[in-house]
Amino acid sequence: MASAATTTDILSPLMTRIAAGEREALRQLYQATSAKLFGVCLRILSDREESEDVLQDVYVTIWRRADRFDGARASVMTWVSTIARNRAIDRLRARGPMAYAEPVEELEIPDGADSAETLLAAADDRDRLHGCMSELDDRTQSVIRTAFFEGVTYEALAKRMDAPLGTVKSWIRRGLAKLKGCLQS
Repeated sequence: MASAATTTDILSPLMTRIAAGEREALRQLYQATSAKLFGVCLRILSDREESEDVLQDVYVTIWRRADRFDGARASVMTWVSTIARNRAIDRLRARGPMAYAEPVEELEIPDGADSAETLLAAADDRDRLHGCMSELDDRTQSVIRTAFFEGVTYEALAKRMDAPLGTVKSWIRRGLAKLKGCLQS
């Protein structure tokens, strides 16, 4: 469940920004979700041009209704997928009962995004790393975070900590050894 929340955490702030009228946030949401939503539309409509039209309607709807998104009820991906599905079904119904569309040869559209399994594994790895980091003393956590997450060199870190370079390197080396042991267990 934590990994689903992680994905939601990435997209949820975009919805708040979209509701505030920020176009850049809509662009970012589009980049993150458009391939999957296009796939939803294409599966229902079996027509590329019509699916593209519906996809445009989907993002207009998201722009207009972003303030109605409730993260407690659904994830962003579920909410936007539901909008796409409903718009595609509406378009299909508008064709009438005798409408016919040429079948699309390939409905699997690679979007270049990581699979759900990959995202779950990454979230699990991240959770394990955070758990192992919390087992380190504060000083060791600090030097490892500063060196690896902020990209500060060992020399600059030694100056910041007012400690000899060799000592800082030892702290990091021992901390990394503890992390490795924790992560492998």
